[in-house]
Amino acid sequence: MAMMIEVEGLTKLYRERAAVNALSFELKAGEVLGFLGPNGAGKTTTMRMLTGFLPPTSGTARVAGFDVFESPLEVKRRIGYLPEQPPVYLDMTVRDYLAFCARIKGVHRRDMRREIERALDAARVADVQERLIGNLSKGYRQRVGLAQAILGAPPVLILDEPTVGLDPVQIIEVRSLIRDLASSGQHTIILSTHILSEVTELCQKVLILKSGEKLAFDTIEGLRQQILEGRQASLEELYLRLIEGKASVASADGDATAPTDARMTGQVTASPAIDAPKAVDQKPSPAQPMATSAAPEPDPAPAPKNGPDVRTDADRVSDVQADATAQGDSRHAASAAKSDAIEATTDADKGAPTDNRAQAAD
Repeated sequence: MAMMIEVEGLTKLYRERAAVNALSFELKAGEVLGFLGPNGAGKTTTMRMLTGFLPPTSGTARVAGFDVFESPLEVKRRIGYLPEQPPVYLDMTVRDYLAFCARIKGVHRRDMRREIERALDAARVADVQERLIGNLSKGYRQRVGLAQAILGAPPVLILDEPTVGLDPVQIIEVRSLIRDLASSGQHTIILSTHILSEVTELCQKVLILKSGEKLAFDTIEGLRQQILEGRQASLEELYLRLIEGKASVASADGDATAPTDARMTGQVTASPAIDAPKAVDQKPSPAQPMATSAAPEPDPAPAPKNGPDVRTDADRVSDVQADATAQGDSRHAASAAKSDAIEATTDADKGAPTDNRAQAAD
């Protein structure tokens, strides 16, 4: 079977940062590729370069035998592209928008009506074909974008997260549509998604990127053989082991890259800066001669008031409690003294008239 997509050494640099670094892979006609990777891995950048939307820094890409950068119009005639944000015009009706896209794609006038009806039915948007796109929900807009991608029956479909924003029923319908397109054998499909169950259900091959680097490119069964030696495991487990660096995948020359996660090897390397004990210099300084054993050790000088407080929390709590007790005792003593003074004054006041009466009697 002829190769439909050929990518070799594809690289995109933004200053010194490589969004995609030396990516190479091939797809035969009729194959469906699951394009996986965390956010920022380079998936969208790669798809934009394949569609001619973004020029690469280096490398080559061919679609249906045409070089993407030397024959961009020939490539675009053979590609249906659904970007992450559907390229729809909000002030047009669904049917008018699809008619506009059909003219751009070069659909013959006598076939245009039939082709628009096919796309409307396939994407399940025939019931809203006379409505303005700006009045549709996000899910319907996503399906209108999918309808324009399949318009004209292009041999290559590049779909960037086609089920985003859809409700469960719509997701099932879109998956069914992709499955029908793939089973016809007339379309080579690149499907980018974060839903791994979609890849397991729809795709024959998997391409996994991380930070612009290719981690794996094989069938799901091939990945099981390389990573888990044939042990049955879900795509989720394979994906996590690769992304977290817990597995190695054989390269093109048959060598396997070592796992990058130290947890897989069970080895922990001591850090010299953290684990090594600090050396203590026992030599006396010239300004301070070494103390002899006969001389008594001086008492530590009290810390200045503005110096650092080296006391423990327990010491601080004890000090606070002692201060509170002392303050309570002083307040109690002051109150007692005040009471004694009042009593003495009262007794003096009572005794004064008695003495005066005694003097008068005399």
